[in-house]
Amino acid sequence: MASFVVAIDQGTTGSTAVVVGEDGRIAGRGYQEFPQHYPRSGWVEHDPLDLWRSSVEVVGRAVADAGVAPGDLAGLGITNQRETTVCWDRATGEPVTRAIVWQDRRTAAIARRLAEGGGDELIRRKTGLLPDAYFAGTKMRWLLDHVDGLRKRAEAGEIAFGTVDSWLVWKLTGGEVFATDVTNASRTLLMDLATLAWDDELLDLVGVPKAALPEIRPSAHVFGTTRPELFNGLALPIAGILGDQQSALFAQACFEPGQVKNTYGTGSFMLMNTGTERLTRQRKLLTTVAVGFSDQPTEYALEGSILVTGAAVQWLRDELGIIGNAAETEELARGIDSTDDLWFVPALTGLGAPHWDPHARGLIIGISRGTSRAHLVRATLESIAYQSADVARAIVEESGNPITELRADGGAAGNGWLMQYQADMLGVPVDVPESIETTSLGSAYLAGLDTGVWSDRAELQRRRRTARRYEPTMSGDQREAILDRWHQAVDRSRGWAVEEA
Repeated sequence: MASFVVAIDQGTTGSTAVVVGEDGRIAGRGYQEFPQHYPRSGWVEHDPLDLWRSSVEVVGRAVADAGVAPGDLAGLGITNQRETTVCWDRATGEPVTRAIVWQDRRTAAIARRLAEGGGDELIRRKTGLLPDAYFAGTKMRWLLDHVDGLRKRAEAGEIAFGTVDSWLVWKLTGGEVFATDVTNASRTLLMDLATLAWDDELLDLVGVPKAALPEIRPSAHVFGTTRPELFNGLALPIAGILGDQQSALFAQACFEPGQVKNTYGTGSFMLMNTGTERLTRQRKLLTTVAVGFSDQPTEYALEGSILVTGAAVQWLRDELGIIGNAAETEELARGIDSTDDLWFVPALTGLGAPHWDPHARGLIIGISRGTSRAHLVRATLESIAYQSADVARAIVEESGNPITELRADGGAAGNGWLMQYQADMLGVPVDVPESIETTSLGSAYLAGLDTGVWSDRAELQRRRRTARRYEPTMSGDQREAILDRWHQAVDRSRGWAVEEA
């Protein structure tokens, strides 16, 4: 029997693929970055063909790195940047426009209009979300309003709108399957969490035709098979799809209500498993589908989405040129005792949870003649911990459950200085697993469950191994004083950008 699975992790700055063996460990990996496009302030775009080509390329690299034959692969899983919106022609399979990335804030005015006249309450009650430019539905609406003739073609069924998973499934199956899973559909503003279906009332409110949308299916489901010519003649079953943050929650074995993980990537995303309970009265956070099975009740999560964390480190590297790579940040942060009251609010594309201010912009305050690049680097790392602490407090407030441990993953979870500081800012232990590439692992695990590589979630629970655990050492009074000062800086960053019509 085939004993490996491969997973595509199509992320914001690059595509990754991993081959995972029966022992739950990564046996092979491939990675490729692709260009980011910033045509205007607050706009972020990708070329959908870059997402597609890089995803296929990294699968080949991962399989070669693992040294396995294609026949050793039982199936393929997909995880993806969730709210990023792709629009393509059904007849040609070619993109109509660049993809609008989840970080993009051009649709803030659309989101504001959706909130008016009772729309805010309708969206919160049915979707667990809130009217914000973050979500895919606003991006679809913007394209329908700004691309000549697109609405008429979409209503006629000539155009496909989807999140990145549906774009990849379409391309992998040669246009035979147009589908998404419930976790990605729950990020659009268009799906009712109770029915797990596109909702006519929401479609009318947002202004998106149902004819342009994919079929919604469970996360653990065989969506179709890949075209044989893509992977050395092998037609792989696409056996599991999860949005990237739900995938990380699954890989971290947060299977019980109350368990919490935080993924430190381009942004950071903290999720608490709420089991089968659907929370729809929250004001600062989101309710999202955690995972969907065809033969079990759907499970949900409470989520706090931080728009810019790792992207701020990337900004230090690419735009400011003050570091050569992210690994330098730990040594620089350890090399000084403090930031000397320098604060960086990385609202480079607005603020997400718990503030939800699309008009906030990045702020560096407290600069003095003695400020060095080390101070700015440390302030950047500290901002990641502060934003996560704000979300953690909102989760406790809105769930009514304490957080007793944070399971951390993503690239920055490898930064020991940051993880210790995060434990200090939370006042609870931070647990880092052996593999921090959990977004990739989660969809691989799901595909492996669906194809018989693993028997059940209890087996996956046993596969999770802790690599490092960080215990808090800071006093509560010191923590509160630091966070109070941070909130002063956040307040000064808010409401800066001028809203476009």
